Order: sequence, then structure tokens, then C-alpha cells
Amino acid sequence: LNSMKDRPDLSSSPIHDVRDWVKRQGTINGLNCVDFNYPQHFHSWTNEEAKQALDDENLVAGAVCLRYPSKFARGAMIHPDPAMRREAIEITKEAARTARELGCDEVVVWSAYDGYDYPFQVNYDEKWDQIVDAFRECCDAFPDIKFSLEFKPTDENTRFFTVPSTGAALLLVKEIDRPNMGLTLDVGHMLMAGENPGQSIAMVGREKKLFGVQLNDGYTRLAAEDGMMFGSIHPSMALEVIYQLRKTGYKGHFYFDTFPQRTDPVKEAEYNIQRVKKFWKAAGKLDEMGLQEVMDNHDALAALDITNKVI
Repeated sequence: LNSMKDRPDLSSSPIHDVRDWVKRQGTINGLNCVDFNYPQHFHSWTNEEAKQALDDENLVAGAVCLRYPSKFARGAMIHPDPAMRREAIEITKEAARTARELGCDEVVVWSAYDGYDYPFQVNYDEKWDQIVDAFRECCDAFPDIKFSLEFKPTDENTRFFTVPSTGAALLLVKEIDRPNMGLTLDVGHMLMAGENPGQSIAMVGREKKLFGVQLNDGYTRLAAEDGMMFGSIHPSMALEVIYQLRKTGYKGHFYFDTFPQRTDPVKEAEYNIQRVKKFWKAAGKLDEMGLQEVMDNHDALAALDITNKVI
């Protein structure tokens, strides 16, 4: 949604606020779902007005994505002040109520601040327990809402996140032990963590805890999140992402976490949509082309050959 403020010179109508961003998204061919950031996208209108704006553009809400305000720079669910931790939990619950009113059933939690910068700065076990307890409370308070953690290894706000990898995130979800607690995997974040996104999706998918995916691409520079168009840099990895999503029976929506900036955001979104559809169709041909035999034999050259042919 934020990308709709890019290149306002290309828009046929003024771009002033989130209402205009939703209207602009309504012009994207193939788009039918919108994720909102909370609370940033709800300062200038009510939940009812946001829902009406979606209805006017024949769009639906996919999820509400938590973005804790900058006052939580020392931590949200792991803040050293119990009062601030309590406020972060209550904001998370408010996001769940907003999701209900928008007609969706998922809250994606990415905290820019739940981590640390230096050795010995935090008590790792204590911080882990605080996150577990916070999510358990939210899950129990809203059993009809899925809470989905979006991990990230590092960024300019937090050098080391408390949950820095797919493996750590999956361990956290198992310890929280709630049916409505799962994960959202961002391709760029997995690349930043040095992971193979296809394998990470397989790991989470086999546990039936893959609630969401965020598609993009990047150059895999250390700690860099490029937000490039899906499959533009790593087409074979993108193909495997889609193949694994099909294999695990993924039923959620696709969110494109990309940064158009100097590019027409409407056309960029349409490119992403078209790209996913092509990869989805291509991935469906892999098994009939003998992929299982290739995997059984660990045949790298045959894998590359099939990938090149289907792409």
C-alpha cells in the first residue's frame, strides 16, 4: 500500500493520503487484496471508512500488519519497562480488532525494535520468554484471528533481532503452542538471513504454520533489503518458492513487499502479479517433467536443465 505514494506524477488523480493509495490500488489489474499497516494507516480515518474504501474499489483486506511506533525503539514486546511491554501487547490486540472490522482474520507482526545491538546488552532467555508470553496472551484473547510473526535477521533499527531466522521463528511458534500462531515468510528477509527460501517454506509448510508469504527479490548483500520485483534477480529460486508453496498446499494470499520508488508502482504491481501467475503455471509442470527422479538422484545438472526449460 505504501508504494502507491511513489511516482505521484504518473497518477491520474491526486495522491495525498492512504485513502488515495487505496483508490490507486483499485486501478491495478489482477489485484484484489490489500494489507494495511497498523497503526500508521489508521490515523486519518475509521476502520469503517477504510472498509468502505476497499468496497468502493472491489478490494478486500488481506491482513493487518503491525508496525510499532518509534517510541518503542528500545523494544516492543521485549521493552525493559513493563508498562511499555503492556502497551505493545494492547496495540497488537487493537490490530486484531481492526482486522475483524475490516473483514480479515490475520495480524502480521514485524517489530522493527525487538532485538539488540551488542553482546551482553540483553538477557536472551528473558527476552524470548517475554515474546512467548506476549503472543500467547494475544492468541488467547483473539482465537478467531491468526497471529503471524514475520522474522527479519537485521536492519538499521536492530542489528540482531530476537527472532533472526526461519528456524528460530519456527521454534518460537512451537513454544507458543497456539493453533492461531504461525509465520509469514518474506523472501527478502530469508535471503538476508542466508537462507534458501524454498527450503524455509518447506520447513514451515510441513508444520502447517505458513500463514503468509511476502514476495520480492534482492541482491543478497549483507543486511540489505532491496525490495526488487519478484523473480527479477533469482528466477530459479522464485520458481522453487512457488513450487514449494504449491507442494505445501498454501492457501493464503500473496503480498508483494517491493519498493518501486523510481518505477510506476501500478505497473510494477501488475508485473509482480503476472510473474507469480507464470511461475505458478510453470511450477505445475515440473513433476511431469521428471523432477522427482532428478531429486532422487541429487542431479544438479538435470535440475538446472528442467529449470531452464520450464522458465
